[in-house]
Amino acid sequence: MSLRAYIVEDSPTIRENLIETLHELAEVEAVGLADTEAEARAWLVQNPDAWDIAVVDLFLRQGSGLRVVEAARQRRRGQKVIVLSNHATSDMRRRCAQLGADAVFDKSTEIDALLDYCVKARGELELA
Repeated sequence: MSLRAYIVEDSPTIRENLIETLHELAEVEAVGLADTEAEARAWLVQNPDAWDIAVVDLFLRQGSGLRVVEAARQRRRGQKVIVLSNHATSDMRRRCAQLGADAVFDKSTEIDALLDYCVKARGELELA
């Protein structure tokens, strides 16, 4: 069973590499993409049951990933919101947690931890 991921990332190169890596190494399938806050928030409202995990960058082409994280706060049990950013400072991690993020990973140093998290989440989903 694959995890269904909603990807919010404004860099096409990073987005495509992330999708490929998640698919190959963690059995994660991208079910939707956004590169702006407004697009991401609208998709989450219109597709509340279409995803298992949301991977959100903080700095988007328009708007903020923080507001996307906050908008996903009213998700169903078992859905996970992950922040993947180059700005994963301790203050930003704390802010993301306050807004409802389940985990925060640094793009440049914590991709393996992100993959491990996804594999664990997929296992939990299979047991549910």
